Amino acid sequence: LSPGAKMGCFTFIKVMMILFNLAIFLSGGTLLGVGIWVKVDGESFLDIFGTLSSSVLQVVNVSYVLIVIGSILLVIGFLGCYGAQKESKCLLMMFFSVVLIIFIAEVAVAVVALVYTGLAETLLSAVVTPVLKEKYGVDTAFTQIWNTTMTQVHCCGLNNYTDFDDSVWYETHKTYPVQCCDMEQPCTVTLAAQKTPPLAHPRLCGCLLQGCFDQILEEIRTNAGVAGGVAAGIAALEIAAMAVSMYLYCRLDEK
Repeated sequence: LSPGAKMGCFTFIKVMMILFNLAIFLSGGTLLGVGIWVKVDGESFLDIFGTLSSSVLQVVNVSYVLIVIGSILLVIGFLGCYGAQKESKCLLMMFFSVVLIIFIAEVAVAVVALVYTGLAETLLSAVVTPVLKEKYGVDTAFTQIWNTTMTQVHCCGLNNYTDFDDSVWYETHKTYPVQCCDMEQPCTVTLAAQKTPPLAHPRLCGCLLQGCFDQILEEIRTNAGVAGGVAAGIAALEIAAMAVSMYLYCRLDEK
């Protein structure tokens, strides 16, 4: 290519880099703002958008997740946008490094999730079950999230109805949540046990109620193609962002 064509190509890629990372920066700012809003005034957020019904949000603190993701996107967007605009080799290399670290972390998490699903279940159970025993029936928003999830996903607890043993809810009402008995009342231990898959077949589907973790895994397996496509798309964007930042970095040497 002629010097003019090379310069035109460089300028085009630079502008695309700026616009792409500006969009990331604005998205990060939005997520950060929403995360802070949920943290400070979660009740008004639920009043506006309704009870959260996602089958995975009950195992995490939504506000902190939004704040962390928003902050990361803000940093990435700033480094990429400002680095390209100022043609700063230092900022472009920092952008490349941050995206590379995130990419490696995502690959590592995916591998661990595939290989150590049982370990993930154990860790989740160790973290979530005590919170479930303590907050279910006490924290209104937490209880609504669990109730909506268990009703829509057709599941009970994280593992099964025994997650509610010795819980504040059980000690107060002497019954399990109605979702653990397929909406039949009163939800006694005998009825809950009848609705639960036998231990020999803990992932048995059908009319029997599984734990929400098992149901989430089933949904992920059912939609593995969509999830894989989204993951591949994100990975492709990250690789493209790294390639563009490295291209600009190298072209700055030539300039």
